[in-house]
Amino acid sequence: TLADPQLTVRPLGRTTIVGVNNDWGDGGQEATLRAAFLAAGAFDLAAGSKDAALLLRLPPGGYTVQAAGADGATGNALVEVYDLDP
Repeated sequence: TLADPQLTVRPLGRTTIVGVNNDWGDGGQEATLRAAFLAAGAFDLAAGSKDAALLLRLPPGGYTVQAAGADGATGNALVEVYDLDP
C-alpha cells in the first residue's frame, strides 16, 4: 500500500497540472470534501489520514490521474473517480 499518496491531474497529453493534493484534510477543504464523499456514495476518509482527494470541476475531455508517493515511496494505490454533476 502507498502510505502517503499524492494525486496529480492533467489533461490527456498535456503537462499542465489542473489539480494536485497530498494529505486530503490539509488546506481547509475537509468539510467540502466530506460533503462530496457523501453525495457520491464514496467511503469517508479518516481525519488526519495521509490519503489524497480532490474535488474538481473539469470540462469534457480525457484526463490523466497519477497517484505517486509524496515522499518518493512506491506502492499500490486505489484511485476512484466520481461524477457529481446532476
